[in-house]
Amino acid sequence: MATTTSLAPVPQIATHRAEPDRGDWTSWVTTTDHKRIGILYLVTCFVFFMVGGVEALLMRSQLAVPNNTLINAEHYNQLVTMHGTTMIFLFVIPVWAGFANYMVPLMIGARDMAFPRLNALSYWLFVAGGVVFYSSVFWNPPDAGWFSYTPLSNGTYSPTAGQDTWIYLIHLTGLASAIGAINIVVTIATMRAPGMGWGRLPLFCWGVLTQAIMLIVAIPVIAGAVTMLLTDRHFHTCYFDPRCGGSPLLWQHLFWFFGHPEVYIMILPGFGVISEVLPVFARKPIFGYRAIAASTVGIAFLSVLVWAHHMFTAPIPLVVLAFFMISSMAIAVPTGVKVINWVATLWRGSIVFRTPLYFACGFLVLFTLGGLSGVMLAIFPIDWQVHGSYFVVAHFHFVLVAGAVSAVMAAIYFWFPKMTGRMLSESLGKLSFWFQFVGFLVTFGVQHSLGLSGMPRRVYTYNADTGWGTDNLISTIGAFILATGVLLTVFNVVRSLKYGVVAGPDPWKANTLEWFSTSPPPAHNFDVIPKVTSVEPMKDLRAQIAQDSRNARATPTARMRLPVGAAGAVQSATSGGGEHV
Repeated sequence: MATTTSLAPVPQIATHRAEPDRGDWTSWVTTTDHKRIGILYLVTCFVFFMVGGVEALLMRSQLAVPNNTLINAEHYNQLVTMHGTTMIFLFVIPVWAGFANYMVPLMIGARDMAFPRLNALSYWLFVAGGVVFYSSVFWNPPDAGWFSYTPLSNGTYSPTAGQDTWIYLIHLTGLASAIGAINIVVTIATMRAPGMGWGRLPLFCWGVLTQAIMLIVAIPVIAGAVTMLLTDRHFHTCYFDPRCGGSPLLWQHLFWFFGHPEVYIMILPGFGVISEVLPVFARKPIFGYRAIAASTVGIAFLSVLVWAHHMFTAPIPLVVLAFFMISSMAIAVPTGVKVINWVATLWRGSIVFRTPLYFACGFLVLFTLGGLSGVMLAIFPIDWQVHGSYFVVAHFHFVLVAGAVSAVMAAIYFWFPKMTGRMLSESLGKLSFWFQFVGFLVTFGVQHSLGLSGMPRRVYTYNADTGWGTDNLISTIGAFILATGVLLTVFNVVRSLKYGVVAGPDPWKANTLEWFSTSPPPAHNFDVIPKVTSVEPMKDLRAQIAQDSRNARATPTARMRLPVGAAGAVQSATSGGGEHV
């Protein structure tokens, strides 16, 4: 495939806004276009996100008052399992696949993913996993928890086919993630624009690349574990059954060897989003690019050394617990490097207060609070006291909801103009942020107190004399406030698809190559792929095009000769425009 590395104007290159081929619905089913696959991922993930959110609201409604009978114990266990599994395997992990599919080729100057058909296969495997899993609602959904500890998940305690659908979900979504991860690695390694060395790779791409490598390492482990569980359930093997020589602890080791890297699999692309959003709206370069990129790799390496900190209450020798405590605390160092560099990026910047920045700053506050409680839980004598309590529930949601979901929201508001050519409403966006930020703090902040006062995890009811009623009611009210904030964003998206202000190629005056193309991009992404000369290629392009236009006193006819997206860069560079209030 020939590429042009010069920025010299190319005659007779159209610069009209590229509209996607409408076609019929079958074109979406058979598509191999990375942008369409990215949109399919995002829409499907948000459908599952809404379903998982309803499940969470049902659980919180049950716990709102003591001795509630809204949901019985059996259905509550099913909701716990369905909610946790949905949010992790059907939303947070694949939603980053959606953003990566759409944005990575554009950000590195490629015209598609390395393996377009494998890309489509990964999406349909993901859909198949979700359909199989939710088909269990027609008989008995799984009820052993999203972690499916043995012996709760074996054939004795979970004899129905619901637990088997959980196993098939892990296999299908795991295969989808592995295929997608291989595609991402090959695409970034081999298809970067001229001049884009590893030291100029966008930080979102660093996050996605590191996540992909972690998936390739971790997915085979969980795939082997669920295969062993399946044979225990149906073929009378004894991997996890102590009655015939197996060990339930083996399941925990295998599951958490995948499960703890999975925490960072879910958050590393979010770190990349924050690293892209902050410098754009601070109007200054990212502080410590190399430190942020290196810390991403460091987090990935350390994450595979800390799985047993989920097992501090298991019968493990103290010297082993001490090792995992130290390694768990060590992982806070590269994470702290990121936070310090993000704050330094904002420091004395020319701040432009837009909705993506709101969510990015909310992420900084909430994720840091979750990290502090994480350091506490890394100290195993503390973990012994709170391990089975709501304190851990609060910590987990501070890291994932405050971390991953806040970053997802920042990504939606940041890249929606690129994907659709329309701007989201700023007033609705900021209102959505405050509902989500306040709702989150109210929901999960009080759960730390519940845990410290002794409320166990995964209980479906409690007596009035425990004193937990008020805190649970506050938490439930917060959950509905949080849900309102999410619904405001959904409404904003649906409304803006038709009524949003036309965005133009580069509405944020951003830094990376996806903004060089039209909004939305054409099928081939770029007419001309520019040569990258720094970490901020769009800033360089705007400066060069503005200089060329001043020297030549560019006319409208000359602008029509510029590559796709360059006309927008001229507008931003010469007028300081490109921002929507």
